[in-house]
Amino acid sequence: ARRAAAAALAGPDPLGYTEAFGRAGLRARIAAHYADWYGISLPPARIAVTTGASGAFPLAFLAAFDPGDRVALAAPFYPPYVNILTALGITPVVIEAGPETRFQPSLAALAALDPPPDGLIVASPCNPAGTMLHPDELAAIGAWCVAHGVRLVSDEIYHGLTYGQAAATAAGIPGAIVVNSFSKYFSMTGWRIGWMVLPEDLLRPAECLAQNFFISAPHISQIAAEAAFDCHDELQANVARYRRSRDHLLAALPAAGFPHLGPAEGAFYLYADVSGRTSDSLDFCARMLAECGIAASAGVDFDRARGHRYVRFSYCGPEADMIEAAARLQGWT
Repeated sequence: ARRAAAAALAGPDPLGYTEAFGRAGLRARIAAHYADWYGISLPPARIAVTTGASGAFPLAFLAAFDPGDRVALAAPFYPPYVNILTALGITPVVIEAGPETRFQPSLAALAALDPPPDGLIVASPCNPAGTMLHPDELAAIGAWCVAHGVRLVSDEIYHGLTYGQAAATAAGIPGAIVVNSFSKYFSMTGWRIGWMVLPEDLLRPAECLAQNFFISAPHISQIAAEAAFDCHDELQANVARYRRSRDHLLAALPAAGFPHLGPAEGAFYLYADVSGRTSDSLDFCARMLAECGIAASAGVDFDRARGHRYVRFSYCGPEADMIEAAARLQGWT
């Protein structure tokens, strides 16, 4: 990917604006990716290249919803979902999900929403819990959304980072919006490059918004991203490293006083219930950083009602650091 970017910089062609939805070659590679990974045939015209997943969410929300609409999501959640919805005048409807549903929304919880919301955001694997909607669960939720006229937005940014079964995509669910990015599996955070799979009815609205908001994603990033599809051996080595760190922490953290961990099916997070040690996760994380040099995220970032009981650990760093962190926690009280 770096070589492709360097060649483009040294070449004779200017790296100017591209089409709002991205270079044709990159959109075709993304469509081929869905055929390779999921067996789904997508026309490249339904692919929109964005300035990361962070740039995709405002486009998706503005195209799909109006001010005053209600959009449901399960807590714990990635904080920008709620912050972006609120900034756009859309009302978040928070569903409290717990370990009994792997911190994912259930059909029973959705059925209890009266009236049904205008939209539903799901994330699988999710941040912060690292859990997944299994294929049958995602299919059932997708069918519920279709039956009740609910627009499904599926955050699939951690696809490729799974440690059991592969993640299922919502790209085949009628009316669904899929958001993904090159930041996680492809390890391209700073390049700010992502994509959406859009339903036909939102193509033109999202394109008009993209033209006005961003003009296009960075041209050089699009070239690097297209080349990154040829780097799977390197990327799979990253996944293997994450898996080893995950397995070590799942074994070591209970002995260090963190016995209640989420199942960590994907992404690179462990969501730990620390209610046996504290009722203030923010203070707990501050003390952990000050006293043993380990940074973690307080659960209040992800769940405003119950997050004082939880801490999120990330294991995407070097393996040696993960081993050292677990060792330090062994002696910390």
